[in-house]
Amino acid sequence: MNLPLSPGAAKALALLQAAGYEAWIVGGCVRDALLGLPPKDYDLTTSALPEETQRVFAAYPRIETGLRHGTVTVLLEGEPLEITTYRVDGAYSDARHPDGVTFTRSLRQDAARRDFTINAMAYAPGQGLQDFFGGQADLAQGTIRAVGRAETRFHEDALRILRALRFASVLDFTLEAETHQAALACAPLLAAISPERVFSELGKLLCGKAAGRVLRTYPQVLGAVVPEILPMVGFDQRNAHHCYDVWTHTAVAVDHVPPELPLRLAMLFHDIGKPDTFSLGEDGQGHFYGHPRRSVELAEGILSRLRFPRRTRERVLTLVRYHDAVLEESPQRVRRWLNKLGPEVFFDLLAIQGGDAAAQAPAYCTRLDHLRRLEALARQVLDQAPCLTVRDLAVGGEDLLALGYRGPAIGRALRALLDQVLSETVSNEKNALLQRLAQMDAENTEKMEPCSKKKDP
Repeated sequence: MNLPLSPGAAKALALLQAAGYEAWIVGGCVRDALLGLPPKDYDLTTSALPEETQRVFAAYPRIETGLRHGTVTVLLEGEPLEITTYRVDGAYSDARHPDGVTFTRSLRQDAARRDFTINAMAYAPGQGLQDFFGGQADLAQGTIRAVGRAETRFHEDALRILRALRFASVLDFTLEAETHQAALACAPLLAAISPERVFSELGKLLCGKAAGRVLRTYPQVLGAVVPEILPMVGFDQRNAHHCYDVWTHTAVAVDHVPPELPLRLAMLFHDIGKPDTFSLGEDGQGHFYGHPRRSVELAEGILSRLRFPRRTRERVLTLVRYHDAVLEESPQRVRRWLNKLGPEVFFDLLAIQGGDAAAQAPAYCTRLDHLRRLEALARQVLDQAPCLTVRDLAVGGEDLLALGYRGPAIGRALRALLDQVLSETVSNEKNALLQRLAQMDAENTEKMEPCSKKKDP
């Protein structure tokens, strides 16, 4: 067996072995290489103690911040490599880091502390693959299995529960029975995990190829970190447009938008406000008046609590706010939306509405044709290089200064002209815009004059 190695990883293995130590690449890079995927980075494990590793790489730049846990980061061939001594972890009193570690000369003991069998394999050129716990078989079967007792692994570090779901989503794998049951039983432990770690795993999970299936299977696990989703689970919409409860509709909709984080988050939260806004009409149909507004409120709290970046939050909230908006097939209305949202977010909104429609009852999926026509229309509008912002106007602040406008009046006048261009009242040409501005000034002056003069008694 020959697995691909980066130049830095190959050099590090050779230097450690030449010094008389065992050395292997380990973990995710081995898993990815066996799956035929390019490894994102390379981690190494070695029988060398930390101080011995330092001596082997004395001539190379090093970062020694992980020495307490046996890790030395070495820069080789422009690549940072984490090189960790074989170790056995102590107790995890903070459910994140071991309180202490004991170094060992046994690769098997080191592998036994890892989270899942598919991440516990090691490889070295000339030595082949070391697979003590059946990771290669689990890869072939599409199985996520904890190394050893699953509950023990999850009590050591509760984030491993979300990591299991993330791997299931990204790789389209399933959790084996014991690991599945342990994930459900240990889910409350996730409440102690820091928002930053949850944000990272949740984002990767949502963008996986099997995200919808994982959401449908593990709402109680995800509800441990985002409890606001739990009222959606099993909530009957009682509406002819829908064939799923709110949570199942959400999970199906997630699968029907591109795997981009803002889109997947918007789809996850677009109907989160429905349970709070449900009402039953006289016709026996369920209604959710104002649910986009409530969904925005809930989503804003979740995204802020989990510390998603500001730009991501703003984009997601915009898409949630308008996910139910009526978009008319009119060049003028499309220009208005392009002006309001910008082209990129407008096309994202079409994708969101498409995902929403695809998760409704089949008889009501005709909206997809409407959205395809809207996309084509928007691209035709953009091909004409339309005036969509104040910056696109054929007149600017200097032109208005020359006419005597000052301060905020300049911005108001430019916005008024843009509105006229968007409504096709005037063309975006300098003379036409200046003439229209003069007309608007004259009209405003007339409105300010009294309609009739008061007569003397």
